[in-house]
Amino acid sequence: MSDMEKDRMDIDREGIFDDDAVNEAAQETAQKAAADTADAGEKAADNAEKKAKKVKKASADGKKASGEKWVPGPNLPNQLTIARICMIPLFVVLLLWMKKPAGNILAMIIFIVASLTDAFDGHIARKYNYITTFGKFMDPLADKLLVCSAMICLVDLGRLESWIVIIIIAREFIISGFRLIAVEKGVVIAANYWGKFKTVSQMLMVILMIGNFGGVFNMAAQILKWIALALTVISLVTYLLQNRQVLKDVH
Repeated sequence: MSDMEKDRMDIDREGIFDDDAVNEAAQETAQKAAADTADAGEKAADNAEKKAKKVKKASADGKKASGEKWVPGPNLPNQLTIARICMIPLFVVLLLWMKKPAGNILAMIIFIVASLTDAFDGHIARKYNYITTFGKFMDPLADKLLVCSAMICLVDLGRLESWIVIIIIAREFIISGFRLIAVEKGVVIAANYWGKFKTVSQMLMVILMIGNFGGVFNMAAQILKWIALALTVISLVTYLLQNRQVLKDVH
């Protein structure tokens, strides 16, 4: 074999080896690219899942926050006060002129609902600072109208003594006049616990007397009657003693 043929064979052999190396390198590159693509796909899927969870959590938090931030309108306390006043004529009609015992039951329900509006409007006004001049004037007036109307009706029905109602109404007039004098002198008279106990006992007494269920209920109503009368006098005396400086003239 000539030298030229040997050289040609060497060149062909080297070429074959070079092609094999290129093929192997290409296969390795393709495998690596495929692996990288798979990793990138998994990472993208993980990121997408995390983002979906974040969006879901943010949506849930947003709904929760929107629920927590809800507040009643500023006119709601006054609207409840007006509703309580509007219930009084209906209450009187049901109690005095509707056939018993249905009239008693319906009147008692109206009185309870009206009493609850008293609790709610005061709570909302204080919690959200919806204090208005209208509310300051009408809220206590609505309470007095409701309770006094109920007691006068009970006198007409023979379930409550008139002299007890006179003492209770007289106390309300005295305290109202006392507060007016205090306002003129720049003194704020806060409600005390005796007054709150008095109001609760009066309302419970009225509810039981309106229902007129008889038996133990009438006995409980009679006990509450004397408790309410005693607390009416005690609350009046404590108001006057604690704020007696209001009655002093300053020269």
